Amino acid sequence: MQYQTLLVDITEGVATITFNRPDKYNAFNDTQIIETTKAFKDASRDPQVRAIVLTGAGKAFCSGQDLSDVGERSITFLEHLREKYNPLVMQMRTLEKPIIAAINGAAAGAGLSIALACDLRVISTKATLVFAAFSRIGLVPDNGLTYYLPRLVGHAKAFELMTLADAQNRITAEQSVALNLCTQAVEPDQLMEVVREMAVKLAKLPTRAIGMTKRMLNQSWDSNLAEMLDLEAQMQEAASRTADAQEGVMAFLEKREPHFTGQ
Repeated sequence: MQYQTLLVDITEGVATITFNRPDKYNAFNDTQIIETTKAFKDASRDPQVRAIVLTGAGKAFCSGQDLSDVGERSITFLEHLREKYNPLVMQMRTLEKPIIAAINGAAAGAGLSIALACDLRVISTKATLVFAAFSRIGLVPDNGLTYYLPRLVGHAKAFELMTLADAQNRITAEQSVALNLCTQAVEPDQLMEVVREMAVKLAKLPTRAIGMTKRMLNQSWDSNLAEMLDLEAQMQEAASRTADAQEGVMAFLEKREPHFTGQ
């Protein structure tokens, strides 16, 4: 499929989705939101795709909502979020394949929320995370930011980051790693190489088991121990019936490296 606002490449089991509005710092307009949701849906259905990388073209990862696009809309913020952004976030979180954000530049507003909706984040040493984008214009965080951020950094730190609109809220790459927001910070010219290596490694793992693990981690945030023990038992039973589990056990017994197919 040809996209107006994205570049999509599939190589070695990895789908790389690139926001491609560099002149707008990859800010979301309606087309980009819809196309990104579609790209993730296509990746979820494509058996060749076993891991996904999300990044941006040019200087920014994604600067958030394109405010010049807001005035052209005839729908309310409520309708816009429910009809456009919320389906994108849910598509990402229910997609049972790993998603890595390669944060090449500034991630702000909705762009930051989408980055946090990924499973892993690797950030360029030249990139920043901007948490004050909403409060600076009299709006509130959305797209799941109030869900993910306190779970990653704690309630008080999340409140601080989302409300104090000053220079301290432009989090550097090194700070993002210290706060557990990103896995690692790497030099700009090494970013895609490092992320690609990580994604290819994930793509070679037992995809269905990885997907079940993602599902359990999603549910663990809002479940008690008894519920998680039961879910783990159910998922373990399902995983044990996959071809990859059979291959994994056989490889262990034969003292060789397993060859997983994602089935």
